[in-house]
Amino acid sequence: MTAPGMNLAGHPTQPANPAFCRVALTLRPSSDSQIRTEVWLPLKGWNGKLLGVGNFGWAGSLMYDGMITGVGEGYAVASTDTGHDSATPEGQGGRFTLGHPEKLIDYAYRADHLMTTTAKSLIHAFYGKNASHAYWIGCSLGGLEGLIEAKRYPDDYDGIVAGAPPNPIVNFNAEQLWAGWMSYHNPALRVAREKFQLLNKAVMNACATPVGKKQGFLDEPDACTFTPKQLLCTGADSSECLTASEVQAAEQIYRGPVNPRTGEVIFPGPAKGSEDGFSADGKAFPVALDLFKYAAFQNPNWDWTTLNWDTDIAEATRKVGPLLHVDDNLEPFFRHGGRLLMYIGWNDGHNPEQLAGYYQSVLKHADPAAKDAMRLIVIPGMGHCYGGAGCDTFSKLGAMDNWVSRHQAPEKLIASRVMDGKVVRTRPLCAWPSVARYDGHGNMDDAASFACVVPARQP
Repeated sequence: MTAPGMNLAGHPTQPANPAFCRVALTLRPSSDSQIRTEVWLPLKGWNGKLLGVGNFGWAGSLMYDGMITGVGEGYAVASTDTGHDSATPEGQGGRFTLGHPEKLIDYAYRADHLMTTTAKSLIHAFYGKNASHAYWIGCSLGGLEGLIEAKRYPDDYDGIVAGAPPNPIVNFNAEQLWAGWMSYHNPALRVAREKFQLLNKAVMNACATPVGKKQGFLDEPDACTFTPKQLLCTGADSSECLTASEVQAAEQIYRGPVNPRTGEVIFPGPAKGSEDGFSADGKAFPVALDLFKYAAFQNPNWDWTTLNWDTDIAEATRKVGPLLHVDDNLEPFFRHGGRLLMYIGWNDGHNPEQLAGYYQSVLKHADPAAKDAMRLIVIPGMGHCYGGAGCDTFSKLGAMDNWVSRHQAPEKLIASRVMDGKVVRTRPLCAWPSVARYDGHGNMDDAASFACVVPARQP
C-alpha cells in the first residue's frame, strides 16, 4: 500500500478498486523502443475523463498505486514505464540511456505523449466517445514529466498537477551531488548526522511558531534568519556546538553549488528546517550521478569527483537540456485552456523558493489571463512529494477536477496528516504567496483554526 501522502484523491486508505478492463500494450515508435503501457477502463461508472499518472526517479515501472486510485474515482487511467524495465539490471537507474539515444527520447517525452494519445484512442473505441477532459498527476520525475507535456504537447492535457518538478534537471542533480563533492574534496567539511540534528533543533527553537514547535516543523522557513554561525563553538568541539568547518559545510549546503567562473548559484540548497535530512559524507547521490554518468556523458567510468562546476554543468545541459529542461514559456498550454497546479514541501531537498521563482517567471512571460490558470502550493513540514511531520495528504485529483470542470481555482485546499490509516490533524494549504497562519486560540490540529494570509515579505 502506498503512503497516504501519495494517494491522488487524498484518501487516508485506498478503497477496493472497481472492475475494469485492463489493456496492456507495448509501443515501439523506434527500432530501439519498447514502451510498456497500460490503460485501465472502468466497466461501470466511468466519469468520462482520462487520468495520466507520472513516474518516480528514473521510472522503469508502471505506477499501479496511482492507477488504482484513479480508476476507483471513475477515471480511465494510463501509465507507462517510459521505455525501460527497472526489474532488469540494464533498466535500473540511468543505465538504459547508455548507447541508446532513442530510449532517452522515449524516457524524456515520447513515451508519455504516445501513452496519452493511445489511451485517448482506446477510450473512444471502448466507450464510443472521447474523454471530456484529461488530467496528468505526478511528482518528482512525474512533476517534470507534467511540465514537459505542457511544453511539448500543450493539447494532451487540460489539467496538470506537477509536484516538486526537478527543473532544470541538470542543475537540480548538480545540487544533489554538491554536499558529497565538497566533503569528498575537503574531509574537514564532513559532518556527522548528530551535528545536523543539533542544527535542526536550533533552527526549530529559533524560528518555529508555537504550532510548528508542537507539530515538529517550520511554518515559514523563508522567514527564518537563524544562521549556523550562531552555534559556533567558543572553545573545544562538543555535542552542543558546531566547529568552524561544520559551520562552513552547513552554510555551503544551504547556498548550493556555485559556478566558479560567474559566481552564480547553480541551484539553491534546501530550506531551513530540513537539516535533519542533510548529508555531507563524501559520497555521491546515485540518482543524480546517473544523469551525468550515463545520460549526459555516456561514460560509465566517469569520475564524479572530477566534476567541473562550470564546464561540466554546461556540457551536461547541452546534451540533455533540450530533452528534459522546460523553459518559462507555457503560453500554448494556457491558450489551450490548460490549468497547472504545482506543489512542493518545505522539507523537500528541492528548495521551494526555486520553484516559486520559476512560477513567477512563467507568469511574467505569459498572457495576464495565465494568472487564473496556474497555482503553486508550498506545504510546511512535507518532505519529497510526501511524508514528514506536515499535512501531506490532499486530493490533487479533486483540486484539478474542480478547477477544470467547475472553474474553482485552488486558492485553499484542506490537507491531512494520516497515521495508521486515521486523520490525526488537518491544515489548509494556501496558494502561494499566501501562507496558513494560526488564529491564536483554536485547536492547532484543526484547519478551521488557520487563515490564508499574504506575508509582508512576499510580493
